[in-house]
Amino acid sequence: MNIVRLPATLHPAAVDLWAACGLTRPWNDPLSDLTRALDGPTSTVLAAVDGADLLGTVMVGYDGHRGWVYYLAVRPDSQGRGLGRALMAAAEAWLDERGVPKIQFMVRADNTAVVTFYEHLGYVDQHVTVLGRVLDPQRQTLREPTPAT
Repeated sequence: MNIVRLPATLHPAAVDLWAACGLTRPWNDPLSDLTRALDGPTSTVLAAVDGADLLGTVMVGYDGHRGWVYYLAVRPDSQGRGLGRALMAAAEAWLDERGVPKIQFMVRADNTAVVTFYEHLGYVDQHVTVLGRVLDPQRQTLREPTPAT
């Protein structure tokens, strides 16, 4: 297994992996996210590959203040073997090579298994609230649903 920049031949497999791992949402176009990350000067998508097989991904970038991680995904039949840990280490190394002082990411509150995974890697809740808004008027109908109260 090697961790490399996601090759173009594996872009469709990455989007399929993200869907299989429950990371996609109707209001986000994952292929557009992937393309923006790979085309940007301060971001990339790293891939865990075994030959031509995609085992996992992590999108990593730097906004000028903090490093961010998105789309950490490991193929369900490959989970539990340390690939998620290896991908996070690669993302951390990518940011460290660029002098980025801090890494952060968002995890949906109800995804307790993933929170536990990151806690085992030494990450802690930063006690912040993330606010957002859709900027494209064409996508206003695709807003993230509000949790039931």
